[in-house]
Amino acid sequence: MSITKEKKQEVIQGFQRSGEDTGSPEVQIAVLTTRINNLTEHMRTHKHDYATRRGLLMMVSRRRRLLDYVKRHDPEKYLELLAQLNIRK
Repeated sequence: MSITKEKKQEVIQGFQRSGEDTGSPEVQIAVLTTRINNLTEHMRTHKHDYATRRGLLMMVSRRRRLLDYVKRHDPEKYLELLAQLNIRK
């Protein structure tokens, strides 16, 4: 259900602002999106896994808050993120 260390590093490298950036909102959103996609696949086969459902909903809420932050501070970056991550809004 979680993402591998290598996959996480790939995602971070794709969205970081500079060489050591791992905490910018863009990176956090990208990592959360990867985790959300994995959990969504898990939930399709395990419909009654309510603990995972709760965790998934918390991740979606956290990503929504981060996206709102990016939208407030840099609307162009927000639209770019939505396009890169295939998040429909």
